[in-house]
Amino acid sequence: MQTIEKIFKIGYGPSSSHTMGPLKAANIFLEKNPDAARYRVTLYGSLAATGKGHLTDKALLDRIGGQRLELIWEPEIFLPFHPNGMKFEAIDGQDNILDQWTSYSVGGGDIACEDSQEESTSIYSMNTMDEILQWCKENGRTLWEYVEICEGPAIWDYLAKIWVTMQDAIKRGVDNEGVLPGEIKLPRKASSYLVKAKSSQGSLQNRSLVFAYALAVSEENAAGGLIVTAPTCGSCGTLPAVLYHMQERYGFSTQKILRALATAGLIGNLIKENASISGAEVGCQGEIGAACSMASGAAAQLFGGSPYQIEYAAEMGLEHHLGLTCDPVAGLVQIPCIERNAFAAARALDSSAFAAHSDGVHRVSFDKVVRVMKQTGKDLPSLYRETSLGGLALKIKPARR
Repeated sequence: MQTIEKIFKIGYGPSSSHTMGPLKAANIFLEKNPDAARYRVTLYGSLAATGKGHLTDKALLDRIGGQRLELIWEPEIFLPFHPNGMKFEAIDGQDNILDQWTSYSVGGGDIACEDSQEESTSIYSMNTMDEILQWCKENGRTLWEYVEICEGPAIWDYLAKIWVTMQDAIKRGVDNEGVLPGEIKLPRKASSYLVKAKSSQGSLQNRSLVFAYALAVSEENAAGGLIVTAPTCGSCGTLPAVLYHMQERYGFSTQKILRALATAGLIGNLIKENASISGAEVGCQGEIGAACSMASGAAAQLFGGSPYQIEYAAEMGLEHHLGLTCDPVAGLVQIPCIERNAFAAARALDSSAFAAHSDGVHRVSFDKVVRVMKQTGKDLPSLYRETSLGGLALKIKPARR
């Protein structure tokens, strides 16, 4: 597995697959072909179907320039390697093609090619949770220590930047009000939820605060703000909401929060390695399901869970999102994406609490549910995998002027 820095990326929303990935690919292609007179980019499958709502065109136009870019949309053509395909062509002044490159946005802002994925060093020798748990048992260690050994001490400086960015997104999000961009005209809710939460008491207040924090980050993402993929842009609100609430409510130190982030990153890495975190490939279970799994494990660790209880919490966080479709209304990362972050954050706390009452022994392992999620994603029809051709995307009509 690669570094967990691949799971936690700092960037601008609203979509890691549709904005961060294509922008990264464009930078690579332009660096290789800087002197072309113009460029042609063809978007395929899910990337084309929801690209406009996800601001793919804006990202490419900002990078290449409107005068030099020809953008072609092919939503009905799905390339076999991955649903988010894109072909870049460099063209000279006589309309000759100088170079072309087909790549794929595979989730979390990463890109890949059919012959080889983007170059990166594998730094984890164990690629399943079962192997890692056995290592923890034999060495008296926990999951975050395995991350530290594999990544090296520099990972803590990186995670410190990640945590600051997550907190900043929450603080901006609960202050910002108004309507989110796009034809849905969806009003922001985080600010009002925070006010109502503070006027509540007990468990209702705790849950309402988590809702407010998750909405804050997700709304910032939908508005194109600076966020952290966790593991994607569309699911970026779940983990920060849980960690921020736990630090505010229970006073956990920054060091403990960073260790929880390390464990969350490891969980997300395992899901990405053995299944997918791409909504276009496996539906929303790969995004919100993975985010809930990561947050569940992180919360279980903060509450003093053993490695086996952490694994159990992470398993539940993913299992109970199996089959979740990706059907964004109008191709925007707003409905149902924003609310799903809030509910996944609450479910993560429930999963950690449930695991805390157990001894960590259970029938369905994390590794098994990851494999099931991958197969379930393949079995989902393409209209439920980030194409906006089914589900809520068909039943909910955008607001009219």
